[in-house]
Amino acid sequence: MLSFLLSIVALVLGYVFYGAFVDRMFGPDPARLTPAVTKSDGVDFIKMPSWRVFMVQFLNIAGTGPIFGAIMGAKFGPASYLWIVFGCIFAGAVHDYMVGMMSLRRGGVGVPELVGDYMSKATKIVMLAFSIILLALVGTVFVYSPALILGDMAGDGSTNAIMLWVGIIFLYYVIATLLPIDKLIGKIYPVFAVALLFMAVALMVCLFVKWPHLPEIWDGLGGWQDKVGLKDQPIFPCLFITIACGAISGFHATQSPMMARCMGNEKQGRPIFYGAMITEGLVALIWAAVASWFFFDGGAAEVGSDITASAPAVVTKVSQGWLGLVGGILAVMGVVAAPITSGDTAFRSARLIIADFVHLPQKKLASRLALAVPLFALSALLLWYNISDANGFNVIWRYFGWSNQTLAAIMLWTATTYLVKEKGGQWFLVTFIPAVFMTAVCITFILVDKIGFGLPQEYTPWIAGASALFAFPGFYLWNYRKNRK
Repeated sequence: MLSFLLSIVALVLGYVFYGAFVDRMFGPDPARLTPAVTKSDGVDFIKMPSWRVFMVQFLNIAGTGPIFGAIMGAKFGPASYLWIVFGCIFAGAVHDYMVGMMSLRRGGVGVPELVGDYMSKATKIVMLAFSIILLALVGTVFVYSPALILGDMAGDGSTNAIMLWVGIIFLYYVIATLLPIDKLIGKIYPVFAVALLFMAVALMVCLFVKWPHLPEIWDGLGGWQDKVGLKDQPIFPCLFITIACGAISGFHATQSPMMARCMGNEKQGRPIFYGAMITEGLVALIWAAVASWFFFDGGAAEVGSDITASAPAVVTKVSQGWLGLVGGILAVMGVVAAPITSGDTAFRSARLIIADFVHLPQKKLASRLALAVPLFALSALLLWYNISDANGFNVIWRYFGWSNQTLAAIMLWTATTYLVKEKGGQWFLVTFIPAVFMTAVCITFILVDKIGFGLPQEYTPWIAGASALFAFPGFYLWNYRKNRK
């Protein structure tokens, strides 16, 4: 438990000190007019109170990643604490803040436009396709995972029960994607945020009361995954792909521009972008600690389960076992609300990205439908594969994890280019160092993992080292040639 408590303190201090440092480095200007004012359209560009924008941002980014990802990541032992803490403070929160603030300065544009502006025009097309595929994967995963939990709670977990909830959630996604952001999302997200935060606080209180014997950092970082059947998944790079949203997530880059369109002051950037990521890290830490008890301290047997249980099953068993019927329902609803409220904004973000690219205003419902219908058709095809194939969910989740972290690496490189251009000096190191690390993680994973090229794991240190070493001269050479042009 001591490692868990130290990790919580570290996250809070990270927001107070490093968050303030990053904010000063960027230099927000409270006198500058924001896109919510200059481009107000009553649909997507709408000025909202800062507390409401924070709640929406928090729910946007806090999908299944900081919960399911943290549960699966806990199988790697106390190394999960270190990744959540250092990943959040120095990579994830910086990533979210930089993307959000760059978008704010550029009129609320999305990921492809930012990459096109600061990297190159050629990459803009690639990022458009990459972002849409990632968001379709997010929408699909975040339809199916809450449907699994709701089907188990309300029925017998049969395919029919799951499909019923899939249909209900999908219908909600259609409505939320098309309505103005303040009509549905802006009103119900604060309620969902309270449910999610209640779940986190309630479980943390239970941890303090039970005070379980959790694996500590000084007990050793390696070998824990072998005890729960993950012998073929080394800490590097698998941990850094498994725990995505709880540490750093490229999906967040697609969400921050949506909130940049609703902010009334640039000074709100630190609490909304950096702060929401730190809050998500706290949620991930709590679930990592709960899962450590479940896997390594007899928790599975105590709640009538076993260590082979899936992440949704861990959520259901622990919440009902610790909090009773009423508290368990509220806690599980918080977990269900998180992916649902990320799924609908995934589709909304995809619609806005395409709209920016084709320069199609979204004030008219017909224009929104023209872009949203093909997106939902693509997601329906992925859902069909997800349900028809017994291993479909696991395969889609792993591809989602890799593409998610790859987008994070790309956006960190984009932010690095921005800092070189706008700030000069050594400020670019703030994003350059995490960009190098995430590049090494993503390249190594896709080359070594079974969903990629399946190279022998013995190649891992060589691939990672080569990727990192190439990044240093590669970026300088690319930036030099770009400036000459």
